Amino acid sequence: MIQKIYTSYKDSFSGLSTETWLLSIVMLINRSSSMAVPFMSLYMTQYLHRPPSDAGLIITLFGAGSILGATAGGKLTDVIGFRAVQIISAIVGGIFFILYSTITHFNVLCMLTLVISFFSEAFRPANFAAIATYAKEGTQTRSYSLNRLATNMGFAVGSAIGGIVASFSYPLLFVVDGSVSVLSGLAILLLLPATVKGTRKAAAEKIKGMQVRKPWEDMLFLKFLLLTTMMTTCFFLMFRVVPLFYKEVWHINELKIGLILGMNGLIIALFEMVMISRIENKRSPIHYIVKGVLFIGGSYVVLFLPGITPVLIALSSVMLFTIGEMFALPFINTFVMSRTNEFNRGQYAAGYTLSWSVSQLIGPSAGFYLAEKYGYNWLWLIMIFLLVICASGFRLLKHKMD
Repeated sequence: MIQKIYTSYKDSFSGLSTETWLLSIVMLINRSSSMAVPFMSLYMTQYLHRPPSDAGLIITLFGAGSILGATAGGKLTDVIGFRAVQIISAIVGGIFFILYSTITHFNVLCMLTLVISFFSEAFRPANFAAIATYAKEGTQTRSYSLNRLATNMGFAVGSAIGGIVASFSYPLLFVVDGSVSVLSGLAILLLLPATVKGTRKAAAEKIKGMQVRKPWEDMLFLKFLLLTTMMTTCFFLMFRVVPLFYKEVWHINELKIGLILGMNGLIIALFEMVMISRIENKRSPIHYIVKGVLFIGGSYVVLFLPGITPVLIALSSVMLFTIGEMFALPFINTFVMSRTNEFNRGQYAAGYTLSWSVSQLIGPSAGFYLAEKYGYNWLWLIMIFLLVICASGFRLLKHKMD
């Protein structure tokens, strides 16, 4: 039995390129450098003694900078290459984060927040495109799953370190964050090969006389992106609004809420790669995306159950949500990259990254507003309705492709 489990895990991680592993290690380091972002509002209110409205403005500016960064990062990826974009964004963003720790003037902090979020988000489409380029044939979905695993681990490690450092010194938190970001840029510079599949000059020759499709000209992709934005908007509420529901309505304490939400990352770390290795290339990506969206919808259905045993119900909701996430997100990545080639990969990656940035900007604020105005049950009902529409929309796209 133990041997079979060991073999399953070994097989799920085998066959991936060396570059894919290196990219995932770099992503782990880079996402660990996100340790200061969750503490920005506390830094404004507790350390600088600014009003909550100023903290809200900082968070909004971070979201706006992310949208700009995702757009620019994707375009630059196709112009100067994903390696250069990752190196520049990680190092420059890290340096500005270190500078952030020395500034107390609010207007300057606003400008720096825009700049930092711009470079931080520019990294993502470049990294996304790099995975598609480095992945061996037939391993694209597992390559993205490995990268997701690294991202989740990076956030977990970063959040833990961030909490410890912030308890000693908020300025030191930004210094550590920026230093780790610079380290991830240097890691790409030193570890990843400078060229892949020929030189930029050869690529320029190859593209002559060839029509390269732009993402905004790809109607199927635009419809897919709209549905993905709808899904990710509902996705973010599980980590923004639902914890408040656990606290206010079901009276679950903070420690238990943290452990319940932590199950998400633990389940993904333990099972996603094994699951993907079993189902990759068996059915179309959209088939699994539809399944995933319906599982996420089911996680909100569970929240209607009476809170007699709230911890068990909350765990059930998070488990359904995590199963949906493991089905949907890796195959969304695969679908996006299946629409691209080496000349437009960055712009497609930017479009996908942009959908996440928009969701982060509008999802939580809309969710909190609806919960406050109409109550949590109406919010869950709206989420379920949107996710059913979303699954139906993905299924229609699949029929158009068949």
